Amino acid sequence: MLTRLSVRNLAVVEKADAEFGPGLNIITGETGSGKSVLKGALGLALGARAAPSAVREGAAEARIEAEFQLSGDALAAVGGFLDQSGLPPCEDGSLLIRRTVQASGGGRIRVNDAAATGKTLRKLGSLLADLHGPDDSRALADGSVQRSMLDAYARTDRSGYSAAWAGLASASAALESLRRESGAGRDAEIERLRDTIAEIDEAALSPEDDGDALTARHAAAAHAAEIVEDASAACAALDGDDGQSAAAALISAGASIASMARFMPDAAEWRASAEAAVVQVQELSRAISGAASRIDADPETLASIDARLSLVRRLMRKYSAAGVQDVIDARNAAAARLEILENIGGRIAAQEKAVADARRAVDAAGAALSAARRKGAAKLAAAVTAELRGLGFLKAFFDVSVEKTEPSPSGCDAVEFMFGPNPGEPSRPLGEIASSGEMARVLLAVETVLAGVDSTPLLFFDEIDSNIGGETGRAVGERLRRVAAVRQVIAITHLPQSAVYGARHLAVSKSVSGGRTRSSVTLLEGEARAAEIARMLGGGAPASAAAHARELLAAAKRG
Repeated sequence: MLTRLSVRNLAVVEKADAEFGPGLNIITGETGSGKSVLKGALGLALGARAAPSAVREGAAEARIEAEFQLSGDALAAVGGFLDQSGLPPCEDGSLLIRRTVQASGGGRIRVNDAAATGKTLRKLGSLLADLHGPDDSRALADGSVQRSMLDAYARTDRSGYSAAWAGLASASAALESLRRESGAGRDAEIERLRDTIAEIDEAALSPEDDGDALTARHAAAAHAAEIVEDASAACAALDGDDGQSAAAALISAGASIASMARFMPDAAEWRASAEAAVVQVQELSRAISGAASRIDADPETLASIDARLSLVRRLMRKYSAAGVQDVIDARNAAAARLEILENIGGRIAAQEKAVADARRAVDAAGAALSAARRKGAAKLAAAVTAELRGLGFLKAFFDVSVEKTEPSPSGCDAVEFMFGPNPGEPSRPLGEIASSGEMARVLLAVETVLAGVDSTPLLFFDEIDSNIGGETGRAVGERLRRVAAVRQVIAITHLPQSAVYGARHLAVSKSVSGGRTRSSVTLLEGEARAAEIARMLGGGAPASAAAHARELLAAAKRG
């Protein structure tokens, strides 16, 4: 629920702080005192578009703060949205919205002390409150709003239909994609893919063609003469060119070390090292000699390797590859894509069947949803008609039309609220027949019926009881209190018969000081509240008006 609304420099309100409680909160005051500014301020706090002209004359900016205390389903819905939007959570269920509107244009929005956008605030606001005024009630004539109200009342389960619709949307998108692929560019793409595959297959690439290995082969072939010369020199040095090879020298040294070992134990380890060195020298000589013998110094071999290296590098550049395997992967991807395009006809036929199956699933789920809506429509119509009787429409009737339409994300139905205010006349769509006063009362009747199924925590009514009086005003107040038993309700009213049903009564008054008009908000209790009700009654002697006011308050309390 809304616990506090603070307003600074908005229209005629220089400074106002209003605290609200659970149940029905009534706001009253003289015409022009600034009551509707409170509704406008709350609207801004919930994301309404701000006009710089709304800033009080002479002020740089208007500031609005709205504090909510949430629990249950409302807290879960708001908490999930805040998390999804990257905004701070509601600590202990508390939500604080701050907004400024600058006279020069622009402004700032903060949710739980974090910056937010107007779009985000509007989405958040839709989870917090429904605002209904002389113009807002016209939203009741919108078909999507009516369908949502019917679904809420009938508690229709749309999950099966939503899943079927998502399946149809996915299948249709896949079919459309296949059809685009089978268009005019398909033949050219097939030709290009075939050329890619043929070019890479002709190269017959292998791991031996990878950059370092092929470059090393090329370097060896290009410098074969130098390698052979260096290898011969190395072998000569190891084998010895003065009649004694390095191995022979080590063997001789080993014999001397063995003799030393007779008198010096540490020399035994030296002998073992010398023997190991003999083996390493012999193996090194054979390795160098063998490698040199395998060097191909034939110019044709060099030319062949050079051509291969050029081919590999060209393919890597062409296919933006870092290595030979990337080129092979490009070939395999082209083959996979070619298989898709060459068999596109069969794939389209299979996808058309998938779309047809998905459409049948949508039709079946839509039929079940429509049946649930028609059943709920009859009950909703009867319940709202009964409420309208108590709101002064003694002969009027309310109906809910559910007509079959083409499938859409919301189902296969067009929902229309029908209203017949006068006997003998056919019912017509609500938006075509109801005046603003009638629309407001129909809205109240619908909200009364839906009070227990709507999770929006706050309802704000601005003069929903306009153009009525007497017994009908009492009925309006009674229903406002009934709705407020399950949801917080704030109502601006001119009717004392409605005002007496409030659990909390705030009065807005205006005064003139220093040539400027100022508005203030006061909590009324006891005699102060009775005095306000007496003022609203008007006419007659003050004493009799006060007595009448006390009677109305006492009767509302008993009721």
